[in-house]
Amino acid sequence: MTDATPPCIVWLKRDLRSTDHAPLAAAGGRPVIPLYVVEPELWRQPDLSARQYAFLAECLAELRADLLRLGLPLVVRTGDVVEVLEDVRARTGAVALLSHAETGNLWTFARDRRVAAWARARGVAWQEFRQTGVERPPRERDGWARRWERFMRRPLAEPAAGLGAPGGLDPGDIPTPEQLGLAADPCPGRQRGGRQAALETLHSFLEERGEPYQRAMSAPAAGARHCSRLSPHLAFGTLSMREVLQAGEARLAALRALPPAERGRWPAALSSFLGRLRWHCHFIQKLESEPCIEQASFHPAYDGLRRSDEARLAAWAAGMTGWPFVDACMRSLRATGWLNFRMRAMLMAVASYQLWLPWRDSGLVLARLFTDYEPGIHWPQCQMQSATTGINTIRIYNPVKQGLDHDADGAFIRRWVPELARVPARWLHQPWRMPPLQQADAGCVIGRDYPTPLVDHVAAARAARDAVWQVRRTPGYREIADAIQRRHGSRRSGITPPAERRAAARRRADPQLGLDL
Repeated sequence: MTDATPPCIVWLKRDLRSTDHAPLAAAGGRPVIPLYVVEPELWRQPDLSARQYAFLAECLAELRADLLRLGLPLVVRTGDVVEVLEDVRARTGAVALLSHAETGNLWTFARDRRVAAWARARGVAWQEFRQTGVERPPRERDGWARRWERFMRRPLAEPAAGLGAPGGLDPGDIPTPEQLGLAADPCPGRQRGGRQAALETLHSFLEERGEPYQRAMSAPAAGARHCSRLSPHLAFGTLSMREVLQAGEARLAALRALPPAERGRWPAALSSFLGRLRWHCHFIQKLESEPCIEQASFHPAYDGLRRSDEARLAAWAAGMTGWPFVDACMRSLRATGWLNFRMRAMLMAVASYQLWLPWRDSGLVLARLFTDYEPGIHWPQCQMQSATTGINTIRIYNPVKQGLDHDADGAFIRRWVPELARVPARWLHQPWRMPPLQQADAGCVIGRDYPTPLVDHVAAARAARDAVWQVRRTPGYREIADAIQRRHGSRRSGITPPAERRAAARRRADPQLGLDL
């Protein structure tokens, strides 16, 4: 590196770490400007929220300290990214832009196109690197799983040696949510952002919390303790998918070296977890391959099937549907920013079937509530749980049975729906059936202190199922569905699951993630 060497900009987006960071590893021999742009217009999009930004700000503060140890001041700017990049280029003479590819929402997709146009016009070489197993440009899905495996087996990328930064750039401040004009979004149980919290969470899952993972993942209370809780760190990139996979496989190999009596349930738990990491990238690949599915149904036959209902949506979003387990899950999510996968699916399915709400309406509510909002997983899952993909099984959750199965003693309901704290166990999951005298004794009059159900959930689910199946019987439906399957369907050929996964799959009697009526 010499004083005459033009610098390169490392544009950080959702990759807020220095370990296993391909752009930093590729920047050797040049002065480096690590740049993060806080984009006010992005944070005004309807799928983003202050809780997500607060997590991001914590990540940025820790990353700034981490990069300083490498001699790289993190430059933070607020504004339009093209204007910021042009200003940095003009001030420093930067001729290269390095970043990870990002599969974000449609707004970031359009923004990246503007950045590409700017780079071409200014003669700036923009090089994008893969961060996960998601492929850009999308390739044929056949062989995708094998390519994913090869990518994840590569060594972790470390920052190039001798990195330095050009002088003269003010590092800039990290704006607060209030400075960005974000609406108040109290979330007292939110996970903390930053690399250190990510590493502690990964270690505690692999070494302490993870053994009951398979059994605990379905229930909201047990899942909050025994699921990995790595999702927000993967979404914001304080951990890379590769380092999580490799750490998990190393731990699994160490367990398999122990005598069988000392392994416990750990091998099956970690095998199950590692399999879900593959599904993470599989779903994001769908959005990468077809960005419009954030707003349009996979199968166009479902467009316009449901109708917006602001009153129903507001009651569902507030945890005031009248179904105690549904409301407890929603209120828990609002307070913590996290919920286990099965309960996320249940919330979405209840909105889509019993309440007959459009998936985009309810999906936006959930997107804002999830600290770990990952567009590439969120929007395909919203459509999958609403049966608009055209290729997935119709999954209709019975909100009462889900509560009986996953909160039999009612502890989760009583914690998050305190209006029902004194309701006898016999009536807790269906308080609308409680006799009036017992309502008075419990201090909870249904319809006054806690709402009656918005609809008859059994009748509503039956009507919804009939309507969806009616669409599936329309002429030409199958041909379009077959094309969707070819483009987006899972490809697992060539990947042999571990013996523990095959045995666990045989034991599981509920492959659909949902329950019959």
